[in-house]
Amino acid sequence: MKQILIFSTILFLGLAKLHALTKPNVLLLLVDDLKPAMGCYGDEHAITPHMDALAKRGVRFDLAYCNQAVCAPSRFTLMLGAHSTSTGLYGLGSHLRRVIPNAVTMSQYFSRYGYRAESLGKVFHIGHGNLGDPQAFEVPHFHDKVIEYLVPESTDGGKLTREEALFTNQKLGQIRSLPRGAAFEAPVANDEDYADGRVANETIVRLKAAKARRAKDGTPFFIAAGFVRPHLPFSAPKKYWDMHDPAKLPLAVNKSFPKDAPRVALKRGGEIAAFKPVPPGGQIEDELARKLIHGYYASTTYVDAQIGKVTRALDELGLAENTIVVLWGDHGWHLGDLSIWTKHTNFEQANRIPIVISAPGVARAGTASRQLAETVDIFPTVVELAGLPAPKVPQSIDGVSLMPVLKNPSARVRDHAFHAYPRGRKLGRAIRTERYRLVEWKNHSDENVPVDYELYDYKSDPWETQNHYASKPKVVEKLKAILAGYPAPKTRK
Repeated sequence: MKQILIFSTILFLGLAKLHALTKPNVLLLLVDDLKPAMGCYGDEHAITPHMDALAKRGVRFDLAYCNQAVCAPSRFTLMLGAHSTSTGLYGLGSHLRRVIPNAVTMSQYFSRYGYRAESLGKVFHIGHGNLGDPQAFEVPHFHDKVIEYLVPESTDGGKLTREEALFTNQKLGQIRSLPRGAAFEAPVANDEDYADGRVANETIVRLKAAKARRAKDGTPFFIAAGFVRPHLPFSAPKKYWDMHDPAKLPLAVNKSFPKDAPRVALKRGGEIAAFKPVPPGGQIEDELARKLIHGYYASTTYVDAQIGKVTRALDELGLAENTIVVLWGDHGWHLGDLSIWTKHTNFEQANRIPIVISAPGVARAGTASRQLAETVDIFPTVVELAGLPAPKVPQSIDGVSLMPVLKNPSARVRDHAFHAYPRGRKLGRAIRTERYRLVEWKNHSDENVPVDYELYDYKSDPWETQNHYASKPKVVEKLKAILAGYPAPKTRK
């Protein structure tokens, strides 16, 4: 009997180890302010060979959308799988654990099933009074800078700038008294002189350690590596600027606000005005516009090179064939279209994002899908890819698994995407179908305040020149019915 028990124990442990060894690793590559300005998405001006190569290994989602176009809330939606309207986490200074103390993040969920969860760079938003979520990962977070300069002139000789203070939680009540930092710089520098280069190098160190750990005890890894460019300032080594000819970079096609758009939907100034030499009112002439566009593309090429170092290490370490890789941009960015130079809107350029998922043996390599996808879909998708039980956690899981689409890019699991953005006392909730976007701007605490609506037709009007709400009542009725199916949004917390 004793021998049988010993044998059973050995067999169980052996099977458990075998199961652990078969679990795929997970690598999340998070890029700040990255819209689909990539070669694989058809942008002929982008130089992104490494992200393009990753897309050839997996499925590219051509109609992917963030759930709120601002850093902190977008990252909450990723890690929680829940809309901001479900959690109340709308602001840059929102504190996750004050609102949902027992929330289980994606990384924590994987830890439950034997994964070692690590994070590097910008994963959660830290700054604006926000401290991120240290308990989401098992080991201390590898933190680095978001706002970073190498040229003394960029900071008036080394002074603390407004955005540096915001992102380091310094002098938050005195921001207006601080000088503006430069919107761009292009020094002769090494990749690792900026944070993204250091994050890439440390990610490679962690991958090497993860390989050794797995060989020793079978522990799979869950690593989230966050890169900050092309977030402002457009600070990148000169060699990446030199790869682009600014004369060939196009200026925005439509610089006017949409005709008949409600005032609440519009945005001017804001983030961009915190940087010199941008005029305080945010009115940007073509010469400066071209410089900013050049900086965005140069910064994107720089971050692409860092991602290339990480993916190359995956190959060289023999980890690629058993690692799920997700490339995700937290939201888009307006480059002068509609006269906007930031995110913080419900328009297409702020909300459309890249999502690329490589899952060897599952995802159909080198394919693209027009399935509408959301940031919140990544949590349940990666869980299913890893063979784990569907997440049952304290917060709502608003996403759906994209597994059927990874196997067959023509498959469909939803007919629309949802996103939202608060402005003033109104909340703009949006439904995006393959052709249309309806936005409802409503004060949910006061029914007496008039509701504003927008409708855009991306087949006839891809640049959002006209609000078509009044001229397409049948479309509006259909999309309003979809929106009515969503729970009432939670108030801001």
